[in-house]
Amino acid sequence: MTETAVTDAAAATAPLVVLSGVNKHFGALHVLQDVDLSIRQGEVVVLIGPSGSGKSTLCRTINRLETIDSGTITIDGRPLPEEGRELARLRAEVGMVFQSFNLFAHKTVLENVVLAQVKVRGIARAQAEATARELLERVGVGAQADKYPAQLSGGQQQRVAIARALAMRPKVMLFDEPTSALDPEMVTEVLEVMRQLAAEGMTMVVVTHEMGFARSAADRVLFMADGRIVEENTPDAFFTAPRTDRAKDFLSKILSH
Repeated sequence: MTETAVTDAAAATAPLVVLSGVNKHFGALHVLQDVDLSIRQGEVVVLIGPSGSGKSTLCRTINRLETIDSGTITIDGRPLPEEGRELARLRAEVGMVFQSFNLFAHKTVLENVVLAQVKVRGIARAQAEATARELLERVGVGAQADKYPAQLSGGQQQRVAIARALAMRPKVMLFDEPTSALDPEMVTEVLEVMRQLAAEGMTMVVVTHEMGFARSAADRVLFMADGRIVEENTPDAFFTAPRTDRAKDFLSKILSH
């Protein structure tokens, strides 16, 4: 085997995202406590747990929307940049979909998906528009391309936000409670797009209260409480036989509703 082939093989088996000894405080509150986590390429990791357990903060540290106090985070073998152009480049490789859709209200749906491709990636406008239209079709809102976000339902806006993140060809997608601001009937359409992405091999970190999605789409479920990963397992094992009292208590409360 050549040296290049050995390097390629090592890269293929190395985790894509690695958090090591990560700590984060908000004032006196220790929101992430010595968190260790490795995520493989193509893996779908779902974070669940009670409110205030650190799930969203953990998700947001992966593209440095939240800075950390100690520990290290690497993506594809490289540490997160501090700031500036390198950080902008990293954020292009780490797509993020928020609870609030964060679309530009004064720009059309198409322009929302085109903008960062041109500004950050330096892609020619014609190519960026073609990619945008293709992705809007893929998430089921192709017919809405010339509308403004306010003219769309919440579910449609969130699907535009997913298309916008995908347009940057990210290595990993972060979803921070992407359905919690949606009406119940719109949740399904967004989760369906996410399931499709998971099936296509997108590396995903998902913070969600949607246990059905965690069961059907996750490769691994992480249960967080008090800033720590208390338990992790396959969805089947976690939901049928949680090992810790904290997880059992949490599941008994949410699954009884």
